[in-house]
Parts: sequence; C-alpha cells; structure tokens
Amino acid sequence: MTEIRNVDTELARFRTRVLLALLALLFAFGLLAARMVYLQVLKHDELRLQAESNRTAVLPLPPQRGQILDRHGRLLASNYAAYTLEITPARVPDLDATLAALGELLPISPLDQRRFRRLLQESHRFDSLPIRSRLTEVEVARFAAQRFRFPGVEVRARLIRHYPLGATASHVLGYIARINQRDKERMAEWPQQVRANYRGTDHIGRTGIEQSFESVLHGVTGYERVETTAGGRAVRMLANTAPQPGNNVILTIDIRLQALIEEMFGTRRGALVAIDPRNGEVLAFVSMPTFDPNLFVDGIDVESWRALNESIDRPLFNRALRGTYPPGSTYKPFMGLAALELGLRSAETEINDPGFWMLGTHRFRSHGDKNLGRVNLRRSIVNSSNVYYYTLAHEMGVDAIHDFMLPLGFGQLSGIDLVGEARGVLPSRAWKRGAFRRPQQQRWFVGETISLGIGQGYNSFTMLQLARAMATLANAGVAHRPRLGLAIETGTSGERRAPLVAPPVDLGYRSEHLAEILSAMHASTTEGTAARVFAGAAYASGGKTGTAQAVTIAQTERYDARRLQEHQRNHSLYVAFAPLENPRVALAVVVENAGFGAAHAAPIARRVFDYLLLDQHPNAQDMQALRQGLASAPIGTPLIASQMPWPPPDLAGAPVQAAPASASGTSSVNSAPP
Repeated sequence: MTEIRNVDTELARFRTRVLLALLALLFAFGLLAARMVYLQVLKHDELRLQAESNRTAVLPLPPQRGQILDRHGRLLASNYAAYTLEITPARVPDLDATLAALGELLPISPLDQRRFRRLLQESHRFDSLPIRSRLTEVEVARFAAQRFRFPGVEVRARLIRHYPLGATASHVLGYIARINQRDKERMAEWPQQVRANYRGTDHIGRTGIEQSFESVLHGVTGYERVETTAGGRAVRMLANTAPQPGNNVILTIDIRLQALIEEMFGTRRGALVAIDPRNGEVLAFVSMPTFDPNLFVDGIDVESWRALNESIDRPLFNRALRGTYPPGSTYKPFMGLAALELGLRSAETEINDPGFWMLGTHRFRSHGDKNLGRVNLRRSIVNSSNVYYYTLAHEMGVDAIHDFMLPLGFGQLSGIDLVGEARGVLPSRAWKRGAFRRPQQQRWFVGETISLGIGQGYNSFTMLQLARAMATLANAGVAHRPRLGLAIETGTSGERRAPLVAPPVDLGYRSEHLAEILSAMHASTTEGTAARVFAGAAYASGGKTGTAQAVTIAQTERYDARRLQEHQRNHSLYVAFAPLENPRVALAVVVENAGFGAAHAAPIARRVFDYLLLDQHPNAQDMQALRQGLASAPIGTPLIASQMPWPPPDLAGAPVQAAPASASGTSSVNSAPP
C-alpha cells in the first residue's frame, strides 16, 4: 500500500520546530547575557568586595591605654610589652588534652590553670583567653616550632597594664579587668560608634580612675587589612590605620604623701582625705588596707580573690569613698557655727556642764563624766563639751540641724570624679519616714535629736564629706567640688588641658562667725584635746578630735574597750586645717576601732601637715610609733621629705620586660607578615 505524504505540511512543521528551538536557544543565551551584565556591571562593586573579603581580613588594632600620673608627673599606671599564650576554646577540639600537651611543652602552673578556668566560665567560647603571660623568647620559639599540634592556640604580643607601685593608692587608681558578660550586656546599650571603638579590646576600667576616666584612657581603635590563606592565617599586610593611643590622666594627688599616709596607718583600718580648700584638689585619698591591682589585670585566681573578698578587714572596700561613720565630736565645730548663724547663741553664751544632761528621766553622759562647769562656744570646742551640744541640738531640733548641714555637703554626694560614692545619712523627720516601714519606727523621738548634737545617733558620713566640709570652713565658707583629675594630657602631642570644674559656691557665712569657730579649733591644738600632738609645731593649725561609736552603747553604761571585741571599739577621728592664716590643706581622718581621736587620728594629721608645710618625713623611730598607735608629737629629728628616695625600695617593682608588642597594643606572632 502506497503512503501518501504531504511534503509541504511536514516541511512547514519542521521549520516551525527549528524556529522554536532557535528562539529557545536565543532566550537561554539572552538569560545568560542578562545575568552576566547583572553580575559584571550592576553587582560588580559588591561582588568585588566579597571576593576581596574571602582572601582578606580586617583586624582591629586596640590602642595603647593612657598612663596615669600624680600631680608631679610620677608614674602610677603604665603598660609593658609581653608575649602571652592564649587559647580560643571554640577552636580547640579537646581542651583538656590541649592543656595537658601545653603543660608538657611549656611551664604552666596550677595557678595559671585555675585562672584560665575562671576566665573560661566568665567569657564567651570565641574569646581569646590567656593561659600564660610573660613568655620568654625561648618559650615563644619552642611553641612556634610545635604550633601545628595546637589548633586554636596562639602566642600574642600585648601591652599589659601595670601598676608599678603595687598596692599604693590602689583605691584611687582602681584597676582594669577583662571584659566579662556583664560588661558586654552593659556595652550593648552604648552608641554604635562607642561600641565599635572597643572591637578587639579585652580589658576595661573596673574601679577608680581607671573606670571614671575610661573614655579618656582608652584611645581610638585602629584597623589592619591583611591577606589570608584558605585556613585564615595572615600572610601579607594590605593596609593599615594606626590606632590613636589613649590620653594620659594627671591626678591632683601627691603620691609621696599618699604613700607616707598609708605607711603611717600600718596594719590598721581607716581612711584619710586631704583637700586643698582653695580649689577642691584632693591631695591624698587614702583607704586602708589596700590591695594590689596587678592581680586583676590577667584575671585574679580563686585563692587571691577569696583572700581579698572574705577578709574581715575588707581591703577591696573603698573607705574614703564609701565608708560611712558617725562623725563624733568632729561635728561640734559645725554645730557651733549653726548656733551662731541661726542666732541661737552668741560666742559668749555660757552653759553649765556638770558632766551629764537630763532629758526627763533619761541621763545623757559626757565623756569621762567630767564636770567642766561654765562653758562658752570656745571652751565647748577646746574641751569637747557634750552638754553644750546636747542642749544646742535640743534647741535646734532635727530639721533645723538637717537644713543647716545640707549645704556643707553632709549626707550628699560630693560629685567627685569617682564612681560609687556613698551618700551617707543626714537625718531628718522626712528621712526617717522614708527609711523605715513600721509607723512606730517612722516616728521621730526627741531623745534621738540629742545625740545628733555630738555627731552620734543616725549621723553617718564619709571622710570625703567631712574633709569637704572642713575645707569649706577653712576657705571662708566658699565650697569647691572635690576632684582627683588635674589635667588630661594628649597621648600624641603632650598638650595638657584641664577638665571642666564646677564653679565654687559661697554659702554666705558671716566672717566673724567663721573666725570664732576657726579660732576655737586652733585653741584645740594649743590648749585642748590635740595640744600634745601639735606641741612644737612650726606653724599654726586648727583641728577637732572625735571618738565615734562603732556599736551602740547605752547612755547609762560606761564605755570599756577591754570588754568589747576589736571590731566593736570606738573609731578615732580628727578634722583639721593648716596653716591658720590662708589655709592650704584641710583633712579628715578616721582610724577604725582605735579609740580616742587625739591618740591615733591626730598624730597622722600632724605628720601630713609637717610634710606639706615643712617638707618633713617621720624618722624610723617615729614611724614605728605611728604604725603602732603610740605617737603624739614627732619623736626625734624628722627626715627631709624631698630627699627621700623615690620610689622607696619596698615599692619599686618594674615588671619583667619581654619582647616588644606592636604599636596597636596587641598582635599575633603567628599572623605577623613575613
């Protein structure tokens, strides 16, 4: 059978198929061409950067932290170069095995391992944590030869914070520590620009000047772009933006004076704040005992932390800033000024002091139960009459006392450039209503006012507040905000600028009233409770001793230190200024649980004045008596303070110098370009 085919129809069908195939092919090539244009033209810059990032890495370069110096340029905090062995836990397959193998290669003490374990608990797994510091050149070379065995382990050259005077002025300087999770949560609230400046930074100021001047000391982070291998190791530097070092902070304190005061305290607890009343500059800011801030830089070990944190002496507690104490009789000059300013009494008004005062059936005792007879304002300060101020407080009332003392800074934050200042308690009726919950506790009783007059009761102030109030009286009633920052020195040019200073405030006291108070305080050093301490002084000063209760003793009971544990005994206080004409220094000092102010606190104040006004330093015999609390006036011939060696041999402690770090403050030995 013959098949009949329509050639024209089949040819037309074939041509249609060829055309469709051609169109499909052209469409496919069109898509490829469009994609090529999109990738090569429109997305060129973005893809080029991505390709570049696959072979390069941008590494932050943390800046060198600024130094801290005293008012005379003596170094208090600096940086030194050292190699550290660091582990990134997320990149280590078996951490325990790695630590064991490292211990066979390099000396790693149990203390190093405990410190590392603590850091591991406080840090992120992707953080680089130190296991050893201050590696020698030999140890670096030994590790470099075996590095292939230890993924996630690097030797880095870093600038490490160092406090060359150890524990001296530690509460002023504070310390830096590794950034932990709490720091990161707090930093997450910072502006983006500030957070970016901390990329690559491992440490941050935790307390003291290191904390309050963190933004000044830190500097500006730089960046380094390097070419990397497929394994992520840097092989060549492509670009570099150098970091800007942090600025130096010049403090108002005189570190020689600071060290002298700390030495005079010895093993006793307490605080001293000395202020220049003319401008508010803090000359000494002492809290005893102290601690070594170098312990915190690499992460403090458990044993050292427990020893500091659990000690009954609380060496980490800044007593000058946060310790609050009843002012005791050091409050009396301020109460006397209140009597004059409020017109309640004149300087000649006399009160009979039989050694006690009765309020109803309640007997308020005087110290020693001495019958002082008729006392006026001057004798009340010179002989420290309690009865005079019992009656004055009763006449004034709690709220009048509160309102007068408030502008002097009692119970108020001074605004000093340190974080964590305690407010203390300046009691009033309103304060008590807010401080207690039960209605009966909120009620103010008349008898509670009486104790306020002699600096007891609810009164509780810091030595900073007492020193500031004393400085205000010595400066004719003009109050300055206390400050520790004297100047900021640019890390690159060395140019200095003063920080912003709050304007002084004139409290408007009458000059004749101030003269009465200061004259009575001067008489206290010549014929009163501090006369023995200031015997033979080549200058005139004023002061007031004080003894404050550490625990409440009933007014009907006689104080007997022998019946109390050491931490329950009275505190020894002294407030003072010098010289009498145009005072240059005002101070407040407390020696905890030491007893009478004239026996322990005043002798320390005398040597502070001798140092500042006469360039004198206690000799060995006098220093021993001071440290034991057995001194009054200086013993023997004093030394010349300006000729004493600095730093003293027992304070000098330069760190072991290792290989120099890069200008950035941190670099990896393994990633350095060849």
